[in-house]
Amino acid sequence: MTIEWTWISDHAGDLAALTLSHLQAASTAVLLGLLISLPLAVVAHRVRPLRGFLLGLSNVLFTIPSIAVFVLLLPVSGLTRTTTVIGLTIYTLVVLLRNTVEGLDSVPARTREAAVAMGTRPLRTLLTVELPLALPVIMAGVRIATVMSISLVSVATYIGDGGLGQLFTDGFQRNFPTPVIVGVVLTLLLALVADALLVAAQYVLTPWTRRPRRTGSQARAGRPDPTDRPEKAAEPGHDGRRPVTERA
Repeated sequence: MTIEWTWISDHAGDLAALTLSHLQAASTAVLLGLLISLPLAVVAHRVRPLRGFLLGLSNVLFTIPSIAVFVLLLPVSGLTRTTTVIGLTIYTLVVLLRNTVEGLDSVPARTREAAVAMGTRPLRTLLTVELPLALPVIMAGVRIATVMSISLVSVATYIGDGGLGQLFTDGFQRNFPTPVIVGVVLTLLLALVADALLVAAQYVLTPWTRRPRRTGSQARAGRPDPTDRPEKAAEPGHDGRRPVTERA
């Protein structure tokens, strides 16, 4: 199997346009899925009877084959980008909804109680306390949903869309492997770059999760790590001796 490099250079503009279209479809679906899953996750977290129903419904939607979803949407939205985005959004919900609920569940109860004791209103507590602390778990779901959406965009080729997936059908129909290989490589690179950008965004948005490392000079000098807190010893009395807790 050989690659015709001249074909790649001759179609560089088309490849760039398909890559951009592929990215737009995937990113739009993830953004819409996040906007839908956030309020649903808050409801599932606070209204326990609805938790199982919402998570179960998202699981049921995820079991529907992707091609079937696109076909079922055709009478509603037709052969348009809207059909692709709606179908991809449905698949992102199962990941984003579950991770958001688990992220909110991971927030310590004492933290919420402290915010309530300070007079913070529930909405402000959610926005300034709960969601920031749940962000690492939520971002893990966003990363999975993004990579999954990038891979599923190609399936939309069967309805006339599909971004880089059009290279697959073109190569298979003409028995020409170069477009297929280029499509696979560009899809893989797109997923890797998107995941790396999300990791960088999470690193910037969650500074409290970063633990300062000891420098080499500190380690050689035997200096203690400032983040390691030793157990508090009993305080001595006024005369420098430990207080007597029991009488003879």
